[in-house]
Amino acid sequence: MKLTKPSLNFWQIFNMNVGFLGIQYSFGLQQTAINPMFLYLGASEEMLPILNIAGPVTGLVIQPIVGAMSDKTWSTKWGRRKPYFLIGALIGSLCLFAFPHSPVLWFAVGLLWILDVGNNMAMEPYRAFIGDKLPEKQLSLGFQMQSLFCGLGVVLATVSIILFKDLFGEVVDEIGVIPQWIYYSFYIGAFLSLTTVLWSVLKTPEIPPLDEELAEINHDKAQLLRVRITKPFKEIADAIKKMPQFMWKIGAVYLFQWYALFIYWQYITPLFMLTMDYGISEAASQTAQMSLTYNIVTMVTALALVPLTLKYGGKKIYTLSLVGTGLALFIIPFVADPWLVLAPMVLFGIGWAAMMGIPYTMVSKVVPQDRRGVYMGILNMMIVIPMGIETLTFGPIYKYVLGGSAINAILFAGAFFIISAILAMRLNVPKEV
Repeated sequence: MKLTKPSLNFWQIFNMNVGFLGIQYSFGLQQTAINPMFLYLGASEEMLPILNIAGPVTGLVIQPIVGAMSDKTWSTKWGRRKPYFLIGALIGSLCLFAFPHSPVLWFAVGLLWILDVGNNMAMEPYRAFIGDKLPEKQLSLGFQMQSLFCGLGVVLATVSIILFKDLFGEVVDEIGVIPQWIYYSFYIGAFLSLTTVLWSVLKTPEIPPLDEELAEINHDKAQLLRVRITKPFKEIADAIKKMPQFMWKIGAVYLFQWYALFIYWQYITPLFMLTMDYGISEAASQTAQMSLTYNIVTMVTALALVPLTLKYGGKKIYTLSLVGTGLALFIIPFVADPWLVLAPMVLFGIGWAAMMGIPYTMVSKVVPQDRRGVYMGILNMMIVIPMGIETLTFGPIYKYVLGGSAINAILFAGAFFIISAILAMRLNVPKEV
């Protein structure tokens, strides 16, 4: 028996996505502030990939397990997905408050691990929640609305960094000292991480499971603790075994796409230290402006991609977006003007809007309703595995193959985006995607 879902109006879809603002504000700080903070605390440039391994490892472990658990959860009071992304938001909020008080590098790295656990615990059950609520004809709008709020969250994070630096900042490049002006952005993130998720939790009821789903959930609850602990791992293994061929093709695209994105986030600040002869503070500020630019473009274009995707198909729009992102990275290292270098971020922002919406729309249509949580977790594994590979491999590549040059690192990332675009051309999706 297939569940029939009622269509939701614009504001209902809006409210259910508000929580992504807080989660992505945290992600925005990771893009623009955390790597500069590692540099402030004494990290070398070649250490940056390995210091960021928390995201890939926690995503690989946490998201598929939590996704599988949420598939088999139901509470008349709390729902199916809500308990997971609410607890994750609380963990993230506490970590963001503590982060700027890190006295030494190892403390900040440890907090990043815990922060990523919280964000990963929130993210995939939340994405499954969007798919649970919406009928197929509204999935594109739902996930592109998610993309809009993801962009807005990062915009607010980067605006706060730029604003507080201009208002309260002074150039501080002393190793071991985190500038006071950075603190305020993290405090705002701690507030938004929890309150925006609470908004979506309180505004959006979950759809109860079908009778057969509820019977299976109750049967699982009655099992021995040992059986209940191993159940999510068996669910993941079985889901991978039965995974649609389309998801394997997405995995190939993601391998190059996310490897390249991680390089960009880690080496854009060192790039400006090289090409513009900036100190850490000035380079971090320029990085924030880059992030602000492309995330504003993401906000503006996210919903505009809905009719384009419906008309031309997700594959074509997604492929073109990856090509545009690659071209942006080929341009950036050769522009030394702090204002002109923002122009390529228009292409990057369009690409980011597509990356944050279109693949999830596609996957939601090809996976079973009752296993959406575990498959969203597996999709995230396809994100974190290349990020994990990057953290382990790119440090030596940067040092020995690319000559320790941030320029070469960004060009390397651009080439990987072009490869991902070529692979995206193989995504033969169902006609309705």
